[in-house]
Amino acid sequence: MEKRSFKERLLNDYLGKIFATACGLLIIVITGSIIIFIAQKGTQTFIKGNFDIMEFLFSNNWKPSESQPSFGALAFIVGSTVISMGAVIISAPVAIALGIFVNVISKKLGQKIIKPALEILVGIPSVVYGWVGVSVLVPLIKENVGGIGYSVLAGILVLSLMILPTIATLSIDAIKTIPIEHIEASYGLGATRWQTIKNVIIPGAKNGILTGVVLGIARAFGEALAVQMVIGNTVKLVDSILAPTATITSIITMDMANTIGGTPWNDALWTLALILLIISFLFIVIIRKIEKRSEI
Repeated sequence: MEKRSFKERLLNDYLGKIFATACGLLIIVITGSIIIFIAQKGTQTFIKGNFDIMEFLFSNNWKPSESQPSFGALAFIVGSTVISMGAVIISAPVAIALGIFVNVISKKLGQKIIKPALEILVGIPSVVYGWVGVSVLVPLIKENVGGIGYSVLAGILVLSLMILPTIATLSIDAIKTIPIEHIEASYGLGATRWQTIKNVIIPGAKNGILTGVVLGIARAFGEALAVQMVIGNTVKLVDSILAPTATITSIITMDMANTIGGTPWNDALWTLALILLIISFLFIVIIRKIEKRSEI
């Protein structure tokens, strides 16, 4: 074996290792800096403003522009939760069905049509989803269902389409990992295709599918622009799917440019951003738990 020169080892081994390590450390530093920055900003409402954390989380008294401002984020938390969960309830069954179709029922059609269609949906900007929702969905709901059109229902429908590719792609990949021997053994025992799907494929891929569902919920919670364009942005608790409401992301995007840094209103918006960050961390923990369970 020919011995390499120091220059070759430096270029091929050491520089690559140093570059990879530096990139890893940079990601850690950036992530840590973002967390520290948002945490410091988000806690000012309770440290500097002396607002009660329980009142902030569990009251619906959001009046930031008054001489004696009050901040209750319950309407935004409930709005984000209802719209995100509603979107997942609609999109998850469709995504799982697409995963089964692509891998079991018609692989050729799935590879040529379904997967490219999902890739196109992923690439569509959120503002386009929102614009289509405003132009088509909102008038459709107003004329055929009721209400003013701008509603929880509009937000759920737009968001369900946006998170569908995420859940469907992970469901397709999860079902693809099922050993063909398990499927053939099921057929060999006399099971029909639907019995095999129900008793072998879905249970075997459930951890991957659950990961996709959790990532879909996380995406739904973090989506701002498209949802903001169709939900009406009214500070009120959800009392009907045909009524307007607001979410954490929509109130942040609407109000942040209208506030001055260091004011109670601005601090409250940073607190909402901190709540959103904590929710994202919870989803990451859930995904890690699912992954560990799948390794057992």
